[in-house]
Amino acid sequence: MSVTWSNADTLSSWKKLMSLKGVSVKEALTAKDAAKRVAKYSVPMAAGLTYNYAAKQVNDSVLAELKNLAEEAQLVAKYKELYNGAVINTGEKRMVLHQLTRGQLGKDVMADGVNKREFYVKEQERIAAFAKKVHSGKIVNENGEKFTTVCQIGIGGSDLGPRAMYLALENWAKKNKTFKMEARFISNVDPDDAASVMKSIDMAHTIFILVSKSGTTLETLTNENFVKAFLKKAKLDPSKHMIAVTSETSPLAHNPDYLEAFYMDDYIGGRYSSTSGVGGAVLSLAFGPKVFADFLEGAAEEDKLAANKNLLKNPAMLDALIGVFERNMQGYPATAILPYSQALSRFPAHLQQLDMESNGKSVNRFGEPVNYSTGPVIFGEPGTNGQHSFYQLLHQGTDVTPLQFIAFSENQTGDDVVIENSTSQVKLCANVTAQIVAFACGKTDENPNKAFAGERPSSLIYGQQLNPKSLGALLAHYENKVMFQGFVWNVNSFDQEGVQLGKKLAMTVLGGKMEGALKAYANLLIK
Repeated sequence: MSVTWSNADTLSSWKKLMSLKGVSVKEALTAKDAAKRVAKYSVPMAAGLTYNYAAKQVNDSVLAELKNLAEEAQLVAKYKELYNGAVINTGEKRMVLHQLTRGQLGKDVMADGVNKREFYVKEQERIAAFAKKVHSGKIVNENGEKFTTVCQIGIGGSDLGPRAMYLALENWAKKNKTFKMEARFISNVDPDDAASVMKSIDMAHTIFILVSKSGTTLETLTNENFVKAFLKKAKLDPSKHMIAVTSETSPLAHNPDYLEAFYMDDYIGGRYSSTSGVGGAVLSLAFGPKVFADFLEGAAEEDKLAANKNLLKNPAMLDALIGVFERNMQGYPATAILPYSQALSRFPAHLQQLDMESNGKSVNRFGEPVNYSTGPVIFGEPGTNGQHSFYQLLHQGTDVTPLQFIAFSENQTGDDVVIENSTSQVKLCANVTAQIVAFACGKTDENPNKAFAGERPSSLIYGQQLNPKSLGALLAHYENKVMFQGFVWNVNSFDQEGVQLGKKLAMTVLGGKMEGALKAYANLLIK
């Protein structure tokens, strides 16, 4: 059966879902058999993780119709098309191959005259070899001294994902004695960002990674020259301190200004590039190639689960379709990502780009307007910090916001103390448990100011510990969730024209050829 691309509202299962209402999660979780629901509405993920959706406003009837939607929208078949090299990115007429950076699910994919899986493996091997030479002291600075710090220069997907992954594994690597080098990141074109980093590091012992697929990204090249100015002022040779991650056709490739260049291609979107050289170079230098390989393994395991046609055994597709039900049938405009792990402090920021840049579309794959809502607003912060910040609105505000909790039974460092008969980790997990039930069940009170309506749906992704494999699985879960939702909404989740207009107008301002409002606002700011 051939794959067809249709708007969601033309599907019969979509129309049936529009007539269904969400069930009362308050009633479900206060019923005598609530424990059975918690056990039943649970799906194993890769690397020891589990996706639990017992606190979502769904029942077997809703799930049955979501299963019909998955089949009618041909979600698994479209995923198969993607990993077998079909031109899924219709806006840029490109294949979408980020899953191929961590494993092979289907047939060989050939492009540009090469086997793309072999190309990605070769680049990973080159990065691993380079990292080992840096760690062993075979590659050193101009004074023959070892590098102790790595600093990535990039923006958007060249920063958010790799930075989030580094922070997620930093404490784990130190505890498990795989920590090799501290990593720092420069992204914002605001000079205070680069200056702050440069003044805080030992430049003589720092290796910089310039990440730009095209080699022409304005913010990144501006920061590159900013960094080079600092190095030259310190009488250091920038060419002895910089490597590039770029495409083979960019001006950064085969360039004597860099110690080495590692390659990616146009089939890897920036926000999907953490498992390519964009994340591979900095993570391999910081933690060693084995840690990066384990990260890829966890992602590959989760990718395999996403190919399962059984909705109730496919956690990413199930999460995606429950999200569609919440967005389109229940009308919820946002989703909060709430990791109860300080290591995941920047993970919500990465998911914000991943989701909103992918599915923030109002036209379908063919450029035609859609008549339904697409991607939700994504936001979040680590718990328990968020509890003392924006949870007030989530609990008692006028809008209902679905929640996705992420939690682990063990911390990464092993450091903890017993205070008032429980450890800090136990207190953290107690807070997750309490919040799920509080959001779902609420509280009655004679004082309306102290009453909680409840009926705030949530899911929970949990595991024993955040480590390289479980982090890879977690990342792939969300990437595949976003992909499946884009398939349902019939949008192209793999281009980002919405970021281009502002860039072009900024170049107009810098060129000085302005008129009207552009000139008026520029005159307010540019002195």
